[in-house]
Amino acid sequence: MSSENGQGGGGAGGAPPEQLALIRESVREARTPRAKPRTWRGAALAERLPVARVLVDKGVLHLDRYFDYAVPAELDADARPGVRVRVRFGAGRHRVRDGRREGGGLIDGFLVERLAESDYSGPLAALAQVVSPEPVLSEELLRLARAVADRYAGSLADVLQLAVPPRSARAEKRPSPEPLPPPPVPDAGSWTRYEHGAAFVESLASGGSPRAVWNALPGPGWSEEIARAVAATLASGRGALVVVPDGRAAARVDAALTGVLGEGRHALLTADAGPEKRYAQWLAVSRGSVRAVVGTRAAMFAPVRDLGLVAIWDDGDDSHSEQHAPQPHARDVLLLRAALDKCGFLLGGCSCTVEAAQLVANGWARPLVAGREQVRRAAPLVRTVGDGDLARDEAARAARLPTLAWQAVRDGLRHGPVLVQVPRRGYVPRMACDRCRAPARCRHCAGPLEARDAGALECGWCGRAESDWHCPECGGFRLRAQVVGARRTAEELGRAFPAVPVRTSGREQVLDTVPGTPALVVSTPGAEPVAEGGYAAALLLDGWAMLGRPDLRAGEDALRRWIAAAALVRPQGDSGTVVVVAEPTLRPVQALVRWDPVGHAVRELAERAELGFPPVSRMAAVAGPPEALAEFLGTVELPSDAEVLGPVPVPVPVARAGAPRRTGAAPPGEHWERALVRVPPGSGAALAAALKSAQAARMARGSGGGGSASGSGGGGEPVRVRIDPPDIG
Repeated sequence: MSSENGQGGGGAGGAPPEQLALIRESVREARTPRAKPRTWRGAALAERLPVARVLVDKGVLHLDRYFDYAVPAELDADARPGVRVRVRFGAGRHRVRDGRREGGGLIDGFLVERLAESDYSGPLAALAQVVSPEPVLSEELLRLARAVADRYAGSLADVLQLAVPPRSARAEKRPSPEPLPPPPVPDAGSWTRYEHGAAFVESLASGGSPRAVWNALPGPGWSEEIARAVAATLASGRGALVVVPDGRAAARVDAALTGVLGEGRHALLTADAGPEKRYAQWLAVSRGSVRAVVGTRAAMFAPVRDLGLVAIWDDGDDSHSEQHAPQPHARDVLLLRAALDKCGFLLGGCSCTVEAAQLVANGWARPLVAGREQVRRAAPLVRTVGDGDLARDEAARAARLPTLAWQAVRDGLRHGPVLVQVPRRGYVPRMACDRCRAPARCRHCAGPLEARDAGALECGWCGRAESDWHCPECGGFRLRAQVVGARRTAEELGRAFPAVPVRTSGREQVLDTVPGTPALVVSTPGAEPVAEGGYAAALLLDGWAMLGRPDLRAGEDALRRWIAAAALVRPQGDSGTVVVVAEPTLRPVQALVRWDPVGHAVRELAERAELGFPPVSRMAAVAGPPEALAEFLGTVELPSDAEVLGPVPVPVPVARAGAPRRTGAAPPGEHWERALVRVPPGSGAALAAALKSAQAARMARGSGGGGSASGSGGGGEPVRVRIDPPDIG
């Protein structure tokens, strides 16, 4: 990565970047290297290593490089590699001091290294300030951040904004505890339920670096099994990192780690802790006081020393995908860490993603599964009922339940709580014709019609009211709920079982646990509380709504959500029963009945390999206004084996359109398009480099595109680039 003069902002003003680059190259070739840099102020410089190479905190791709600054003598002691600094950057603003001009405004940055001389010929601006002498950017973290930026066609500064938390002066002044000696080697515990489970723990304890994809058995034991893997890693004198999708899962692993390791041996990094406490915990990890970390998505960059194990739980959860540029996925970040640090890797979950199956298929990781007899003993009994039976079954009228589901609820309530999973929150979000089940759509924009609390119909896209609807397919005038939300389902079940308490868990209020007494617990996917002793039964309603989504991952995601709910139910030997309302012949439904998520993922992987879909291929989504998108695709130098699919119309992002509704409808006449760029295995790095280079050149010309490859804004029409988009439609 080349370095430039800090005063000039790396060619941010004046001549075009290409012309500036040629001028600077000719100057470098003609000049004689200097022992020390010259500064504007003529201040005394550090005697040894007077040049500081700085990464400025500007997440723009055409400035994604290091800049050289002079180190004043008064900052010599504190200006160590890894500290936060403030520097003057850019030539747009100036002020006069001591009769000399100083250019640019103050901007934050990180001091990367100290050098004896700079390869820049002109005068160097001096470091303005060392914000804190605390080194927060280690060589390992910088190397990881650079790898993530390159993989996702983003800027290093954007990645470091995700990796290094905001500073808290009070937290830095607080001393971290002394590190504790390694704990004793734990026994394998319930890892013995899995084939090679005990060998996996033994390998970690002996200093090995095993890599495994773990299909966890249903039940609450997964958190203790993760804790034992972490304890075995600490016993070998190394550190461990565990990333989970949400705060509830983090609390369970936190409690398990405390039970296995005791107090003071691990840090919990979640947003619930607050900025100061979280930064204090992060510092304890950075200083080496704590060698184990469990946390949510941002913890994937935690600076654990002597890393021996990285683990991720439920990698298919959307929460693992970062929404800020360059939008990395926690699974891929941990895969990079395992490769860079040569440490152990554990990907676990009750279900199995296609990406996990690929790691096993290409031999990078080994499967960690239980035998079929163990699965049968741990899993509940799963029964199915087709959605068509719901309309024919007269007994289902009272509560939208077929007879089989109604009986399962009644029998389950005799022994404990019953879980009811509905795919949406709220109150009757979508409507359909009662006769032919065709979706009810707006006559103006073809958007979905929704029923509000007062019973009136309203379009979910344009907001127009509909008072005289009739079905264009069959002419019917009666509507039914296409997918009934959690609140409406709770009301209907309350009428069907009037003597039973009904609890709801969803976006407005998520329950962590519920008592083991008889009750109906209505929950949206991902918000299911844990029941003491397990649920006696579970109903998975409106399964077709999740399976029918126009998404490549619809089947995989539906199975993952079903298994997550069913795993909270008691084993079949304790009369645990799950009823799923979905077409029994569909592949995800059959995988749930057999409790075989691995087999489903393997078949999905084979189909995607045949069709050239991710993760077998690498893909990028490029979106923007039609003219800007066409200009970008016309200038980018894609790899020779790249294939461009589209473009096709897509909804305008809410922030761009300024629409007041959640749908992100565009103002009249404005629309975006999206193109997908696909490359075969082995060309992913070339694709990311090409897109990053084209986006950087576009930003340097002032054509817009924002601060990073995935951002928007700037001086013209934005183009958004995302590597490995989670939803390709």
